[in-house]
Amino acid sequence: MSLARVHAMGLRGVEGYPVLVELALANGLPNFTTVGLPDDAVREARERVAAALRNSGYAMPNRRVTVNLSPARPRKQGSHYELPIALALLTASGQVAGGDWTKRWCVIGELSLDGRVQPVSGTLAMAARAKAEGFAAIMVPEANAEEARAAGLEALPVADLREAAELAGGAAPRPRAPAAPAPSSEASSPDLADVRGQFIAKRALELAAAGGHNLLLVGAPGTGKSMLARRLPGLLPPLTGDEALEVTLVQSACGRTTPGLVRERPFRAPHHGASAAALIGGGPSSRAGEVCLAHGGVLFLDELAEFSRPALEALRQPLEDRRVGVARARETVEYPARFTLVAAANPCPCGWRGHPRKTCVCSPAEIGRYLARLSGPLIDRIDLQIETPAVAFGDWAAATSTGESSAVVRARVSAARERQRARWTSSPAPVNAFVDAASFRRGARVLPEALDALAAAERMTALSARALDRVLRVARTIADLSQQDAVGASDVLEASSLRGLDRLRSNLEAVA
Repeated sequence: MSLARVHAMGLRGVEGYPVLVELALANGLPNFTTVGLPDDAVREARERVAAALRNSGYAMPNRRVTVNLSPARPRKQGSHYELPIALALLTASGQVAGGDWTKRWCVIGELSLDGRVQPVSGTLAMAARAKAEGFAAIMVPEANAEEARAAGLEALPVADLREAAELAGGAAPRPRAPAAPAPSSEASSPDLADVRGQFIAKRALELAAAGGHNLLLVGAPGTGKSMLARRLPGLLPPLTGDEALEVTLVQSACGRTTPGLVRERPFRAPHHGASAAALIGGGPSSRAGEVCLAHGGVLFLDELAEFSRPALEALRQPLEDRRVGVARARETVEYPARFTLVAAANPCPCGWRGHPRKTCVCSPAEIGRYLARLSGPLIDRIDLQIETPAVAFGDWAAATSTGESSAVVRARVSAARERQRARWTSSPAPVNAFVDAASFRRGARVLPEALDALAAAERMTALSARALDRVLRVARTIADLSQQDAVGASDVLEASSLRGLDRLRSNLEAVA
């Protein structure tokens, strides 16, 4: 019997874990068996590995092949085990010399039938774990090299199986041209100046961008709710180096295989027919949902009241904890979910309630069923709740917009976020909406008159303890945009006035 061992990596959620690929060649009828809880993609590797070996000029041993993926307990998922299996097969059969590389290197990659090495998802997470485990280098597909280097580990890019075998045999790496920088899409982002009217909603959008606050826009059809929401990414500052690494790690683990680091904040806009599992995550493979894919960016839920009640209620936990735990019989996977929620909804099923010139045709029972989809606990977690009135014809027909461009607003947002970063130095997410409650209470610097104004707002609107905290966080963001060190009464009054859905909801429920 001939035996070879090659180190690989597995992926569980957004974290890698070490996997040892053990391959044994034995006499007997030709057979290829994979053990160690492989999924269908891993079991199918035998066909791709055999074809890749032959098409790369190597011989497929005419013997019994047994592949063990250790440790056996975690289910092995994905196609990135194919390259280490192929190298283990070449080593066991004597076509590639074994040696120190089998202990010092970690190997991941998917094989095509012609021997090319295809990019895989989760490279950054696996490379980071390989560095933590003490490996000297990681062999990765050529397209994943920049992502692997971002983990601080030497990356050995390979384009095909023959190059991988040559590197294992001691050959020098092939020369490669430097990767071209990714083009910026900032110029192609929709501009806030295109939105006519809606000055209060624009102010709320700026606050959402500056402090990471959740935002709900309620208004009749055609008032610009979706138009406003899609301009929020253009107001956000660029990802910092640490944020780019974090977002890339999440996106890569969730299936992204495009080269390089993520440079733009995610913007996810699932259809209102999405299920709770699609939004939050789940399924047999414990896959990530939209809230995880929006990590570091924006989750836009258009037609909020048209989402199913279970899907909306499932949002409550990630909006509070900024993480999602997907529990299954075999394992529990945790995903980060730090995003800004922007939602848009009509005030009633027909959409025209409150319109100055159109008549609502909804019955009280229809309005009641419609409002029941937006529960109090969910609305309580949304910091900014804005009504968008019908746009006046004069504003729509104006030759030029009187509003500010995205670039002008982005400059103020970036300055406000710098103030927050300097204030919340110990927080992993130094943004007003994401800082933990204890740290926020210690560092918010709220003047006594601001607390008096907040007490008056609570008496008038019966705000919950959570809502009071969120009003104060919005007020802190207002002060940051004004470059004020302390939160004043005017900041609290503006923040409480931008939480108007509580009053709107009470009026609609009274009608219903």
